[in-house]
Amino acid sequence: MDYQKSTAETSCEWNPNIPFHGTQEEWREHFHEIEKGEFAPWDEAKKEFAQWKKDYLSNRLK
Repeated sequence: MDYQKSTAETSCEWNPNIPFHGTQEEWREHFHEIEKGEFAPWDEAKKEFAQWKKDYLSNRLK
């Protein structure tokens, strides 16, 4: 399959168009890397989303 021979295989960036096949340990490592990222508290995330949505919708009306 040609779509699997993309340049994304050699890069560190995740590409949703290329299936990820791995062992259980590889999946666990993948999830642990995600969990190391920064997470916002729920209330802060809701406020940020509400502000983003307000800005996004107002820009669409222009």
